[in-house]
Amino acid sequence: MVEIDLGIVHHFIGDDLYAKQMRLPADHRAVTHKHNFSHISVLSKGTASVRVDGVQETYHAPVFVEIKAGKEHEIIAMTDTTWYCIHVTDVKDPNKVDHTLIERD
Repeated sequence: MVEIDLGIVHHFIGDDLYAKQMRLPADHRAVTHKHNFSHISVLSKGTASVRVDGVQETYHAPVFVEIKAGKEHEIIAMTDTTWYCIHVTDVKDPNKVDHTLIERD
């Protein structure tokens, strides 16, 4: 797998809202992972498939996608995309937020 720069931007909003913005080029994917908490994702640009627990669905921007807690998921860019993952958390450190939100086996 080739590593690419996803152009990640961290948005900390108010006391407990966090949005992770990333740009996925066509034919790339965000690796499979799970979150400790349910969250909303927003596909704001492009077309992407989302595989949740082995079930894949294709979305066209703009669209909101709910991801339930503990569900293994990955994002597959069909075109160049801009994707946001929006979480409730009081963590404000970009170096610690993934560790708090991503479920560890």
